Amino acid sequence: MRSPSRWQLTGALVIIVAVGAAASSTRVAPEATTQFITDAAGRDLVQHGFSTAGSAKGSPDGLPDFTVQDLDREHVDMGTNFVRFLISWRAVEPEKGVIDEGYLDAVEERVGWYADRGYHVMLDMHQDLWGSAITPSGTSGNGAPAWATHLDELPVEVGDMWELVYLEPGTIRAFDNFWNTTGAHPELTDHYVSAWKAVAEHFADNDAVVAYDLMNEPYGGTLQGVAFESGPLTTLYQRATDAIREVDQSTWVCVEPQAFGFNWGLPSALGAIDDARDGDPRIAFCPHLYPLPMDLGEGFAGSSKGLVEGTVTQWTFNVLRTAEVLGKGEGAVPVILGEFGLDTTSEGAEEYVRLVYETADAAGMGVAYWSRDAGSWGPYETDGTARTLVDWLVRPYPRAVAGLQSWESEPKKLTFTVGDVDAGKGSAEVYLPPTVFTAKPKVDGGQVRSWDAASGILTLTVPTDATVTITP
Repeated sequence: MRSPSRWQLTGALVIIVAVGAAASSTRVAPEATTQFITDAAGRDLVQHGFSTAGSAKGSPDGLPDFTVQDLDREHVDMGTNFVRFLISWRAVEPEKGVIDEGYLDAVEERVGWYADRGYHVMLDMHQDLWGSAITPSGTSGNGAPAWATHLDELPVEVGDMWELVYLEPGTIRAFDNFWNTTGAHPELTDHYVSAWKAVAEHFADNDAVVAYDLMNEPYGGTLQGVAFESGPLTTLYQRATDAIREVDQSTWVCVEPQAFGFNWGLPSALGAIDDARDGDPRIAFCPHLYPLPMDLGEGFAGSSKGLVEGTVTQWTFNVLRTAEVLGKGEGAVPVILGEFGLDTTSEGAEEYVRLVYETADAAGMGVAYWSRDAGSWGPYETDGTARTLVDWLVRPYPRAVAGLQSWESEPKKLTFTVGDVDAGKGSAEVYLPPTVFTAKPKVDGGQVRSWDAASGILTLTVPTDATVTITP
């Protein structure tokens, strides 16, 4: 298979955006979701945090290069309240049929760091390019264990663009064997489902863990698009959800679409997932956003800016449409933007980051920025020096609100609305950057219960059907 060039991919995106814009202009835009992942008290949560971290992909123990001191600094500098914490199948089940409880204990220790600081955690079963065993050097892929890697002697060549390794014959065959397209390895999905059941059983009683992200950026091998998403991907998600519910009735299950295409603004054919838990379903949607020009290294400027803006608009439409499908006629399910990010030295990077957060706010999405690693994509340099991203991500936001309907964040103002809540029982917790809100803030529409100027945490009592506005 001949790999497409940068210009072929960019040309394809122009067509995608143009066709998508024409199609979406003739349809009624889906409404923003008003459903949210909830905490143990039933309050609606708005996620503001990072995917932590890419360093876990290649580490021998499957854990990120991240300390409790790093978390404390992030908490103080940016007021985060959420983490999409990377785990991997290769670490959960390093040998066929053997669950590494020591690894899960180590993950639980780090979950405890977050819990002690009031965070909520989503565990993300991460993979890229299947797994490290696709090449002899073990430096290209991550996620799947070596024992589950079957290339059938097909080659994998690594080039400058890591994503194109997905198109290598050996990589494709590894995925085809997992999805049992070859008919040779039906046991692989059984093991994956069992690994998720083991994770859920371990964390079922941990209130800090609010969600399980079932697979990072699924890829179908020779199966793509509708055939993949509506077929084996939906089937795997259903099987994993059923297995999780055997041991865990409360934690939310988060599903992702096929990455190729959807991350660039194309629609999804993912099917609805039945949830066998007692009570209302707890299924959420966790897509990623990587507009193709920026995936190819372009900035948010010049000719690529219009393409990126069109992609974001089209992507948002498709996210909310898919969230409605997953809601099975009961409204859109909760949405978390599980990944977006860029080299923050790129032209227009700050404007792009603000565009995505404003888009997420308007659509009712939480956000996990990629990633908490040091360097040009992250908030800190390798020596610990704060980067520009720190200032870009400091923003007022509602952390946990009973009956949350919508919110709007400005540098010196936060407005949010609540719906029908029990009289006198409506509570809200918001974050206000201490550098801006240096004294007790002015609140219209709610009653202040507490204000911590050092942490920027304001708690309120909010009446039913209220609009709350907070200013310095």
